[in-house]
Amino acid sequence: MTSDHTEGLLGRLSRGETAAAAELYTAYAVYLRAVVRRQLSAQLRTQFDSADVVQSVWVQIVRRIASAGCQVETEGQLRALLGVIARRRLLTRARSPSALAAGKALRGDGLDALPATGQPRPSEVAQANELWQTMLRLCPPEHRDVLRLRREGLALTEIAVQTGLHEGSVRRILRQLSRELALRAKPLPAETGAAT
Repeated sequence: MTSDHTEGLLGRLSRGETAAAAELYTAYAVYLRAVVRRQLSAQLRTQFDSADVVQSVWVQIVRRIASAGCQVETEGQLRALLGVIARRRLLTRARSPSALAAGKALRGDGLDALPATGQPRPSEVAQANELWQTMLRLCPPEHRDVLRLRREGLALTEIAVQTGLHEGSVRRILRQLSRELALRAKPLPAETGAAT
């Protein structure tokens, strides 16, 4: 398939033409299956049917391209998006309890470094602790019980019962803290070459 033809199909798909999705699938299914199979170890290939992963990825591709928020206009962009979504799908499946119990992991692109126990990495623990300390600093002392109970996983109604606050007040306290965190968040670095 020529890149002009692919770009034409991408344009048709972004306008909601389902026939274009079928043509693109026919043209890129073999490529996508190869991407998926390259990421699977021999052990994991026995557990996952690459065709299932391919179909799952394709559903996401069609949804993204058909939505106004995703602009995929060239064959290169399509191939890149196929690769990214395929890797994410495989990571999700590899982290499933059955895959972790079997001790199987993906290979290539650093994906083989998945934690075998499902436990957070030390850097993730450090980031979580740092965030928790920031939240405690931002939260008034009288609201820290709300924060602590939420961290323990309690629902808003349960927090309200334990603290004697109204559920709406609990929600307002957490929302205010969220705003404070957002205001203090580091801005994303500007893209190079972007207009200021």
